[in-house]
Amino acid sequence: MASTKQRANTEAVYAQVRADVLGGVHQPGERLKFSALCERYGASVSVVREALSRLAEQGLVVSEPRIGFAVRAMTVDDLRDLTMTRIEVETLALRKAIERGDVDWESQIVAAHHRLERTGMFTDDAPPRVSDDWESAHSAFHGALLSGCASHWLLGIATTLRDAAEFYRRWSQIVEPGRDAAGEHRRILDAALARDADLAAERLREHYQRTADIVERGLTERDA
Repeated sequence: MASTKQRANTEAVYAQVRADVLGGVHQPGERLKFSALCERYGASVSVVREALSRLAEQGLVVSEPRIGFAVRAMTVDDLRDLTMTRIEVETLALRKAIERGDVDWESQIVAAHHRLERTGMFTDDAPPRVSDDWESAHSAFHGALLSGCASHWLLGIATTLRDAAEFYRRWSQIVEPGRDAAGEHRRILDAALARDADLAAERLREHYQRTADIVERGLTERDA
């Protein structure tokens, strides 16, 4: 049985590698070599392998037979497939949450939205980029929306898809002038609190599709 210290080290390495993948230290499509990763994170091969295996389950890296691990590549076809699947899964989970969620769920989504609304979206960098604090609050809000569905399997799949979508969103770092993201989140919240499953699902679908369209334009410009 693994020691508490070893488990803690595995969790720390996993968190560091994940942050580096999302933060751009490791490029899309880049091979992840064990020797370099072990040196960078001060960890054994087994610990790094476990961290990469978990990231592969989340869709942030891919496992290639006889080659090893690599950061997932970004393509328009993959983005479209991911977006379609995420919308199908999350709108189902949201409908279940609206059906099953109690007052504690309502309190949770209101609190998560309050934090998101009060967190600055962009950094002071030039050009500005989406801040890590906002990304965290954004993920927490969408997670809270689905938490009332009371389905371990649905939530697990939704989390995996959210991580993959976050990879695309962080890498795109594209700002659409005039987009009212805060208003989109508020309208989703309002529909969920009103227990209007059809309206909440439609607003969530529109929200994700709008983001995907922005990212797709960025990928198309990159490839051109």
